[in-house]
Amino acid sequence: MELEKCRYIVVEGPIGAGKTSLARQLADAVRGETLLERPEDNPFLARFYEDMARYALPTQLTFLFQRVDQLRGVGQLDMFRRAMVGDFLFDKDPLFARLNLDDAEYKLYEKVYSHLKPQVAVPDLVVYLQAPVETLVERVLRRGVAYERTISAPYLARLAEAYSRFFYGYEDSPLLIVNSERINFVDNPEHLSLLLARIASMRSQREFFNLAS
Repeated sequence: MELEKCRYIVVEGPIGAGKTSLARQLADAVRGETLLERPEDNPFLARFYEDMARYALPTQLTFLFQRVDQLRGVGQLDMFRRAMVGDFLFDKDPLFARLNLDDAEYKLYEKVYSHLKPQVAVPDLVVYLQAPVETLVERVLRRGVAYERTISAPYLARLAEAYSRFFYGYEDSPLLIVNSERINFVDNPEHLSLLLARIASMRSQREFFNLAS
């Protein structure tokens, strides 16, 4: 894997996995630009965490349209433009929808999603961050975002399991699965260097990175 030739890279993982921090660092490493989720622009999100059943559908559709708008033009990236590093994968959007919507709502969502998906580019590389639920909970609490304080450990457990199932069958892009439990890309430059070296050594469509204890 030649990282400098990747025009579109995505870092993914459940809430608290550290995807946004790593996306920023990878963008710096490849001298690229970031394409980050904007949860603060979703007017339903805070209400969703207070009453999931009531606000799941407007929250999900708002994110869906937001992501399509953000990704317009990514497919036209070429070697003369800076690479793009995102912290969300469009293909995983239905993961949240299936987790949070009832059957009737999901059917409506699925129709909208199927019309929008062809507009979205496929990444050259996806980095999927895994972590135990206890680690996710601790990180969510530590960062202190007000509306995230109501996220329960059982919900994070369901979300982490849904991510595992999704990426178990993911084949659209080269995939590096990273155990991020003992990794601190923000405060330990060596960890980022090890990850970059691991990406450079990738030879197959699906590989793993697990920092030795």
